[in-house]
Amino acid sequence: MTTNRCNLHCKHCYQNAGFEKNEELTTQEAKTLIDSIARAGFKIMIFSGGEALMRPDITGLIAHASARGLRPVVGTNGTLLTPEMVKELKEAGAMAMGISLDSLDPAKHNAFRGDPDAFDLTVQGMKNCRELGLPFQIHTTVMDWNRDEICDMIDFAAGIGAAAVYLFFLIPVGRGEFIKESALEVQAYEELLQTVMKKSAGVPVLIKPTCAPQFMRVAKQLDVPVSRRFTRGCLAGLSYCIVSPVGIVRPCAYMTEEAGSIREMPFERIWKESPLFEKLRTRQYGGACGGCSYRDICGGCRARAAYYHNGDYMAEDTYCAYGLGL
Repeated sequence: MTTNRCNLHCKHCYQNAGFEKNEELTTQEAKTLIDSIARAGFKIMIFSGGEALMRPDITGLIAHASARGLRPVVGTNGTLLTPEMVKELKEAGAMAMGISLDSLDPAKHNAFRGDPDAFDLTVQGMKNCRELGLPFQIHTTVMDWNRDEICDMIDFAAGIGAAAVYLFFLIPVGRGEFIKESALEVQAYEELLQTVMKKSAGVPVLIKPTCAPQFMRVAKQLDVPVSRRFTRGCLAGLSYCIVSPVGIVRPCAYMTEEAGSIREMPFERIWKESPLFEKLRTRQYGGACGGCSYRDICGGCRARAAYYHNGDYMAEDTYCAYGLGL
């Protein structure tokens, strides 16, 4: 994550973003981190926030990542994707944008994102990317009030030229803690996964449920093919992690457990040596996840396991209909 600054105030924000945090990484610290990430063997570098595009040196950091052989992509709310910004990002080496859109109803999206102009600016940002040749995908946070829009969102994505739709299932951290009652119940979550995976077989956009590792199990049960890019559900600490704006390394954006600080140890050492990552890589899960026949392709959501089991990130993910025998 590049910065805690953000021009919106989204109700579900796991980062509780808004104002810049004290002691965010300097440009040189960020470049040193990028070098270390490349040495650790990563291929993709995701710049997110807050709102990544509010960091003044963002295009320079993207260019640096590209020069180090990484594939730079940006997670953004899309409101700042003017034609000028899209050109700068593309010239710097950005390969794709992940743009957040939570409802096709402007009023609902704007209320969730905390800005009366968010919908129009975001959709225009998508159009700017399309017209200037910068690939993009849509990121939608699934809530009880927009679940019936998800299939329409996928169709919208195909129509506007998006390459993919990533569906994010709420984990109640950050500001999301205060709206956890809006998350889907377990059975509704399972039913939506089934609907989405069935639809994925007949649309020209890639679909990836995120923070919903059970999608791999559902696809297998329904005999629906998934992209070869998706080999496993939860990747936290296995092939993915995040670094906060102040340099704290965590297994994923929704886990509060810390693996270390890049100001105290180079990233590649934290990635290889952190006891937190070592434990996650044992895949010795508790409860239903431990005995599940789909554990190798799912793994349960480790963030959700930690949240609902007093920090035990190796516990079962009880947000699973299969694990509950439903």
